[in-house]
Amino acid sequence: MFNKRGVKKLLFRWMVATVVFFLIKVTSEHENDAWHSFLNPTSQFYYWTAFLFFMVTWEFNDWLIHRERKKGSLDLNNSLKIYALTMAVLLPLSTLTYYLALFPLKDTLGIQCEEPVIVEFISDVSRALLIGSTVVFVNLFYFSMKHREEMEEQMENLKKEMIASKYSSLRSQISPHFLFNSLNTLTSLMYEDRDLASDFVTRLATSYRYILDNKEEDLVSLQKELNFLDAYVFMMEVRHKDAISIQMDIKVKAEEYWIPTLTLQMLIENALKHNWYSKEKPLQISITSIENNALAIKNSLRKRELKEETTKLGLENIKKRYSYYTNKQVLIRQEDSCFEVIIPLLSKKVNEINLKEIS
Repeated sequence: MFNKRGVKKLLFRWMVATVVFFLIKVTSEHENDAWHSFLNPTSQFYYWTAFLFFMVTWEFNDWLIHRERKKGSLDLNNSLKIYALTMAVLLPLSTLTYYLALFPLKDTLGIQCEEPVIVEFISDVSRALLIGSTVVFVNLFYFSMKHREEMEEQMENLKKEMIASKYSSLRSQISPHFLFNSLNTLTSLMYEDRDLASDFVTRLATSYRYILDNKEEDLVSLQKELNFLDAYVFMMEVRHKDAISIQMDIKVKAEEYWIPTLTLQMLIENALKHNWYSKEKPLQISITSIENNALAIKNSLRKRELKEETTKLGLENIKKRYSYYTNKQVLIRQEDSCFEVIIPLLSKKVNEINLKEIS
């Protein structure tokens, strides 16, 4: 069953196909002859086959474009791929249709040819491919412009949110609560293990240096983030001792990919905040790469009762920051025993976007 939107789309495409057919017919014949000859079998055949090819090409091309847009934005490479796949469907369809109509079924359908049959056949297939190519390029242009408008609107909507949320994660790390916990841990270490206390101070200084050095940057290389995370994980493991276990298995070239600043730290902090753990039942956290496309941050799930209802601002912050740079989604999966967040890896090209240009 078609909904109203589907019916409107079908009617619109039928009107476009009809107008295109009559324009071609009027330009190839005298205007009066074009209108009078429309009802003869030959014209009816070409009209309905043109409509069929037009609809198949448009619908299939739409499907391909939507599929590519879910993976990311349209570019020259996937546009050429879309064109090639569309032609791969249209060419055999039009060739078979016109072959059957002009050779074995010519007399049955009552088709009259002004040119030799083989010439008419080649002409018909070529015309179908030309019209199909026009539909594809117009459609690609339309979706490219639509994507550009959506991105401009998205940028405008996110601009204020970006300004407001850009430093929220940084502020949370420089908060008195974090500093108090770190100093409290350091005080205990000074009496228990001075060498470990010295190492803790070094890592704490490294963490704050990273935050201060990148406070104006919304994106950093994965390599920088992992270097910072190494210091942060060390402090968390010292503070919670054997109650947490954080494992990393990154098999990509970290210097070639980018992520929003402090994304990994926020996800680890989120796991620590929302789960209970102990030496007997430690919290397991893993960070692994998924091919060259994404990182999966997974933790064992044992929810703790929080005094205040969670706002989920951390995850929303990450989603909004990613939506500014890519169409790829931040995926969240929760099962009975684990919670997982999958974040896309951004290419170096993304870093060329300068927020000052739209501010």
